Amino acid sequence: MVTQSAEKSLVPRTAIVADPDAGRLAATSAALGAAGFAVSQASSRDSLAALLDQRDPSIVVVDQSLAGLPVEAPLLLLIDLEDEAAEADSVRSLGMADYIAKPASPAELIHRADVLISRAAQRSDARQSAERLREQLRNVSAAVRATHDPHLISNYLVRGFGETFGADRVIFTTFDDHRVPRISAQWHRADLMPLTSGLGIHEDSARRVADHLWSDAEVLAVNDHHLDWSAGDKELEAWAQQMSPRASAFVPVGEGKSSLGVIWIAQLDEPREWTRTEISLIQHVAGNVAYGLIQSHLMSAQQQVVKQLRQLDQAKTDFLATVNHELRTPLTSISAYLDMIQDGVGGPVPADVDRMLDIIVRNSERLRRLIEDMLTVSRQDYEGASLHLAPVRLGHTLQIVTVALRPLAELGDVSITLDLDGGDPTITADEVQLEQVFTNLVSNAIKFTPRGGSIVVGCRIETMTDGTPGVNVDVRDTGVGIPEEEIPHLFTRFFRASNATSTAVPGSGLGLAIAHDIVKAHRGHMEVASELGHGTTISVQLPVSGP
Repeated sequence: MVTQSAEKSLVPRTAIVADPDAGRLAATSAALGAAGFAVSQASSRDSLAALLDQRDPSIVVVDQSLAGLPVEAPLLLLIDLEDEAAEADSVRSLGMADYIAKPASPAELIHRADVLISRAAQRSDARQSAERLREQLRNVSAAVRATHDPHLISNYLVRGFGETFGADRVIFTTFDDHRVPRISAQWHRADLMPLTSGLGIHEDSARRVADHLWSDAEVLAVNDHHLDWSAGDKELEAWAQQMSPRASAFVPVGEGKSSLGVIWIAQLDEPREWTRTEISLIQHVAGNVAYGLIQSHLMSAQQQVVKQLRQLDQAKTDFLATVNHELRTPLTSISAYLDMIQDGVGGPVPADVDRMLDIIVRNSERLRRLIEDMLTVSRQDYEGASLHLAPVRLGHTLQIVTVALRPLAELGDVSITLDLDGGDPTITADEVQLEQVFTNLVSNAIKFTPRGGSIVVGCRIETMTDGTPGVNVDVRDTGVGIPEEEIPHLFTRFFRASNATSTAVPGSGLGLAIAHDIVKAHRGHMEVASELGHGTTISVQLPVSGP
């Protein structure tokens, strides 16, 4: 066995002795040298400062007349006996320091030096141990923060605490609480079996203790259960028997004013002293766990809502597609028979009946347009508004649209003007879909422009907002206008302006939404400017090069 003195001899020890008195300097140095110290001497403040810059001593022994320099090593002051009371107060403020009255006996000198060095070593070990503990628990916190999976969070916690504190068992459970998912996780050393019943506690009892600790910002840390169960942990004693801890820490996990779970760290065979640093770090990690579980629970709830919304949206799309198919077949048959009746296939049609048939034809045409709009919406949902791109003369497309809709405008005594002063630019686009866009815009303008009003469709070359070449198409009318607060909702499916609804203007609320989706698919955008009672301008900006 290695003796304590032999252990000391294995540790290289150095000392700096500073004293203006040559006799004391020699005597102090000799005493330390005889105890195994390698001694450096200084007889002045300057020579002491030089040695402190050059050496990293185990201890510094300084006469009070030379004191005052910053010293990192343990400091032993040599003081006059009559100044002992005053010097004692000043030494206490220096931290790792002590004093001895001069002249000091060699035995007392060596004893004081050994005590100081030992205290310094203990303090250094404690600092290093605390730093290692902080680093290990920082890693646990980082792992907890890096995931939103509540089961991973729980497993990182129990394993991290078990390995960091050298525990025998660590158990974590959440209570029945809307803020977090229900979780029970445990970790144990390799030679132990898991506890089949978890904590083996009644939740009301555990929550009562946890709430009390949480409200006081405390951890119930017991160094040795064999000595006593304190009054504060009597409720835990009854259900701690299956784990039979020797020492344990019962840690509340909470948020706001109440706990939401509990961590139990158990040492089974030996007592353990829980330090203030350990308790503080445990509480910090527990706070990260609470935040992580709450966030993961919120995200899980949000993901479930999103999933349900997507299912509802898909059901709506499937419904539209089914209804469109079921409506188109009988409507096609109705339209065909109407044409046959009007053509006289079944015999001459009286004038009064012919007028009735005209009304039926117009309304069947309205129904057909509604079905086409719904079919367009369902196709866009299924196919993502796939485009068939080709060079398109935009002026020519606008001319086709205005010519086709001019009879409808003239029926309502509304004029349509096509302004192509900006030329007939060619862009890369899907001509069929662009024709649908401008048909919707112009037909809307006709619908909401009173008799005697006018519509101007203009086209000009204009740079896009991102600086790329583009064209701008304006559809301006002198119609009823749109309430300002409703403009942001115009491109929402099935939305109809309040004045359209109040005046019973027919429509599905799909036209502008479809137009907006098609323009967006072309990497363009639409803008609406309107003044109630004075008309509306809808601008469509499209890139020349296409999407």
